[in-house]
Amino acid sequence: MSIFVNADTKVVYQGLTGSQGKYYGLLNREYGTKVVAGTNPKKAGETVEDIPIFANVGEAVAETGATASCIFIPAPGVKDAIIEAAEGGVELIVAITEGVPAHDEAWFFNKLRNDFPAVRLIGPNCPGIITPGECNIGITAGHIAKPGGPVGIVSRSGTLTYQALYELKQQNIGCTTCVGIGGDPVPGTNFVDCLEAFEQDEETKAVMMLGEIGGSAEEEAAEFIKNNMTKPMVGYIAGITAPPGKKMGHAGAIVSGGKGTAQAKMDALETVGTKVAMNPTEAGELMVEIVNNL
Repeated sequence: MSIFVNADTKVVYQGLTGSQGKYYGLLNREYGTKVVAGTNPKKAGETVEDIPIFANVGEAVAETGATASCIFIPAPGVKDAIIEAAEGGVELIVAITEGVPAHDEAWFFNKLRNDFPAVRLIGPNCPGIITPGECNIGITAGHIAKPGGPVGIVSRSGTLTYQALYELKQQNIGCTTCVGIGGDPVPGTNFVDCLEAFEQDEETKAVMMLGEIGGSAEEEAAEFIKNNMTKPMVGYIAGITAPPGKKMGHAGAIVSGGKGTAQAKMDALETVGTKVAMNPTEAGELMVEIVNNL
């Protein structure tokens, strides 16, 4: 099994006619993902490498049965694109675009929660999601991920996402699903959402969670782990040496008012039984120990 996407997921790419959308859309299709459509109101009726282009997501869903959308458009248009996808009838929206205004994120987060509760958003500003060997939506390099489980991965950092997958593959350990939730202040899907899904997935036997400084997402995850997780976990928090008040890479990666420090997050995870690593390589090593004892 897997979470959120599998071999049956059909994807429409909003932005397939742009350079980045085309590059990754075709790369995802080459991986095996069912990329069934693209959208561009000015190019409806055309094709990109035999992939039909529709005026909007609703038309693409009606014609192709698409169940997911991937957004590769400039930041100012993401707000409207997400609502178009939700109104169009997809179940999952993966927004890769970075630089989306925080007030836009807050608006569509609440809009989806109130008006489209069945629609899941991953991102914005994320690498996407991959169920190795079945479906890859976004910018993760498929060859670094080994299929077959038993580890589920959730990460705020794209780079750490890639390293976690590669570290496990080097040890011949597969992944059920890897979710890059992104590092913006208002992610559509958070740690708790993914941990809950992994806990319910029969093939996921252990979970790796990769966080970073800023916000309280990791502490909230620790509370969920304490009360709900039965599967062994490994955690890593990036930013142990980050100076307070300075943004580190992501919009949400900033220590403010003494809150959101790496040490506080590490302590919270350790308190609830998560094995916490001091670097990504050690995180992989700790997971090897867990998997060997499953």
